[in-house]
Amino acid sequence: MSKLITFLSSLLQKVAESNDVNRRSHPQKISVFHGLTIPTISIQSYLERIFKYANCSPSCFVVAYVYLDRFTQRQPSLPIDSFNVHRLLITSVMVAAKFLDDMYYNNAYYARVGGISTTEMNFLEVDFLFGMSFHLNVTPNTFRTYCSYLQREMILQPPVNVAESSLYRTARSPRLQLCFNEDESTQQQQKQQLAV
Repeated sequence: MSKLITFLSSLLQKVAESNDVNRRSHPQKISVFHGLTIPTISIQSYLERIFKYANCSPSCFVVAYVYLDRFTQRQPSLPIDSFNVHRLLITSVMVAAKFLDDMYYNNAYYARVGGISTTEMNFLEVDFLFGMSFHLNVTPNTFRTYCSYLQREMILQPPVNVAESSLYRTARSPRLQLCFNEDESTQQQQKQQLAV
């Protein structure tokens, strides 16, 4: 699990730094996820803190990653950067834990873990859910696809070189984004089911 945390934090750090550089040439909207300053805690330390105190299942971190990908796809003017990555992380993990796990902590607890107020955590959750259009279900096929990608990348390229990763797209504004089309894989599954 620590390898996954290290890999995800490395990936998110590089994506955030890249988007920080590109924010001058690409307009970005400011949202509730943006802090006034860049947090002093590193992304890796923050993710380790969430892992240590959230007590959520390991699957939550993969699903949180899927959620971040969906969020950035649906909110192209809000790429992950150093001002919003921490709030997006705590929110995506909390939402994943609530959706997946039978037992999870409340928003006040996640707010303390994330170093923000409960009121802010509540606003972040609502904005995140609307930003994803409440598309929370992750099919087993999608979960396997993301897990396979993460495992392959962890084995082949630790730490991630964002410029070569399929998560990094230079068209328009670079942001976290996988090349997986969930709608396409769902349609293929439906066709297979109909054929049977």
